[in-house]
Amino acid sequence: MSAETHSAAHWDDVYAHGDTTRSWFQDQPHSSLRLFDAAGVSPHDGVIDVGGGASTLVDALLARRFTDITVLDISAAGMRYAQQRLGPDAQRVQWLATDVLSWRPLRTYQVWHDRAVFHFVTASRAQQQYLQTLHAATTPHAVAVFGCFAPDGPEQCSGLPVARYNAEGLASKLGQGWTLITHDRQEHTTPGGVVQPFTWAAFQRQT
Repeated sequence: MSAETHSAAHWDDVYAHGDTTRSWFQDQPHSSLRLFDAAGVSPHDGVIDVGGGASTLVDALLARRFTDITVLDISAAGMRYAQQRLGPDAQRVQWLATDVLSWRPLRTYQVWHDRAVFHFVTASRAQQQYLQTLHAATTPHAVAVFGCFAPDGPEQCSGLPVARYNAEGLASKLGQGWTLITHDRQEHTTPGGVVQPFTWAAFQRQT
């Protein structure tokens, strides 16, 4: 995002080929929900899904009776797929078409969810911008759930380089203000049949 993860136009163009054919597509966000449960996330918590785009996580959270859901994505085209899929229920969600690296949150959330955004943030300065936004957008004791390419995952995605992490590597990036709660490994199979290893990790903010 911004110069680091490229432009909204890049991601709008990626989504122009459809949503269900994209490498990250999944019918059900099983890993996200499993870590939400392990971290004690409840329907009363305010959730922001960073890079949510066309993800089905919003559908699953609405089905679980979550009432405070925000989806943030640099691509308005990606979010339109989710909005069209949800129909009238899309009005129950706050949609933010913006770059997380330049976004200035106007409120805080109890849960930060990021599946496959942070691994596109490869430069140190951009990573610091991301972490500053994470801190500004969350409350003490908030939960942050990350899904990033594992060390044996792809080196590129959607034409862009990525960083790869194990749980300890993610913990090191977040720093001492966040405590690792649980972690998992997912073998994500893309619509094209390619297996992409992901590291999943849930953290709790201390202060």
